[in-house]
Amino acid sequence: MSSLCRTCLTVTPDTTPTHRCGACGSPRVVQHGELDDLTLAHIDCDAFYAAVEKRDDPSIRHKPVIIGGGQRGVVTTACYLARIQGVRSAMPMYRAKQLCPKAVIIKPNMAKYRETGMEVRSFFRALTPDVEPLSIDEAFLDLAAVQAANKHPARELARLAQTVQDQVGISISVGLSFNKLLAKIASDLDKPDGFAVLGRAEALDFLADKPVKLIWGVGPATAKRMSALGITRIAQLRAFPKDDMVNMFGRFGERLYQFCRGEDSRRVREDRGSKSVSSETTLMTDTGDLAELTAVVERLANRVAERLQTYELEGKRITLKLKTTDFDILSRSQTLDGHTAEPRVLFSVAQRLLAAEVAREPLQTYRLLGIGVAGFD
Repeated sequence: MSSLCRTCLTVTPDTTPTHRCGACGSPRVVQHGELDDLTLAHIDCDAFYAAVEKRDDPSIRHKPVIIGGGQRGVVTTACYLARIQGVRSAMPMYRAKQLCPKAVIIKPNMAKYRETGMEVRSFFRALTPDVEPLSIDEAFLDLAAVQAANKHPARELARLAQTVQDQVGISISVGLSFNKLLAKIASDLDKPDGFAVLGRAEALDFLADKPVKLIWGVGPATAKRMSALGITRIAQLRAFPKDDMVNMFGRFGERLYQFCRGEDSRRVREDRGSKSVSSETTLMTDTGDLAELTAVVERLANRVAERLQTYELEGKRITLKLKTTDFDILSRSQTLDGHTAEPRVLFSVAQRLLAAEVAREPLQTYRLLGIGVAGFD
C-alpha cells in the first residue's frame, strides 16, 4: 500500500497504514493499494461560485454565503457553512433565508466565474492535454501520459491542487480511479479540499449498498421507477440480466448494466464538434402550471449557458422542447439577431416560448422540458 502526503508531496511505497506523513508529519495522507496505478481523475471546484466570491471579499470568508436570486429567487449554489444549515441548490430563496438567516446573499456574476473557471482549466491542461470539461468548474483528466512520462499521477494531482489554491485562491476536490464513473463518485467523498481514491479491488463492495441515485444518469424520475420495482440499492440492479435492463430502461439500460458493476468504458475526450448544446429534465409530476414550469426553464437555461461557456460557444437559435402527458413532443424555436451564451437571454426567450405554449388551447400538462441552443459560429 502506497501513501501520498498532500502537504510535502512525498510518495512512500509499501507502507503500513498511518495517519501522518513520515517525512513532514502532516496528517494530510492518502493511502491506497492501487495509488501507483490509477490514472483517471475527476476534479471538482468546491462550492465554486461562493468560493470565488469569498476569495474576492475577505470580509465574508468565514460567513455563510448563498449565490442566487435570479428571475424567481432560487439558490444557484451555497458555501459549505450555508449547506450545514440545510441550504441546497435550486431551493427557493425565501426558504434558504429561513434556514440560514445570517447568510450573505450575492447575485451570480457569471462573467467572473467563467474567467476563474478558464484559469483553473489552464492548469488542468498544463498537466495533461486529455481534459474533458463537464461544466465551468469540473472536468475529467486522463493522466496515462503523465504516468508514461515516469511521473506519479496521484502526486501530480496533489501538486495541481496546491497550485490552484495558491494561484487561483480556491480549493478543488480530486477523485482518482480507473474509470469515469468511479472517479466522479470519488471526488464527492472527501469534500471540500478532498482527495479520494476508488480502486478495482473495492469497487463492487463499495457500490453494493449505495442508493441507485449515486449512479451517473439516474435522476429523480428513473430512481422513482426503480423504487416502484423494489430497486433502491445498486446491488439489487445486478440481479437483472442485460436484456431485462434494456427492456426496463431503454438504451440507458446497457450502460446501467455496466455502471452497477463499477464498469465504465467511456474515454476522456473533449468534444468541440457539437452542432447543438441542450439540457432537459423529466418532471416528478406532470403539470401545466406556468409558474412551476418557468422555474424549471430557468434552471435549464442556467445549465445550458454553463455548458456553452464551458465549450466557448455562442448560438443564435434557441429551442424549447416539451413532452406532454400523452407523450406528444412539441418543439418551439426562435432565432436571434446575434449570438449569445448569456443565461438571462436563454431564459427570457425560452420563457416567452413556454408562456405562449402553455396558454394554447386545449390546455396541456407536461412531463418533460428541455432547452437547446444551436446556430454556432
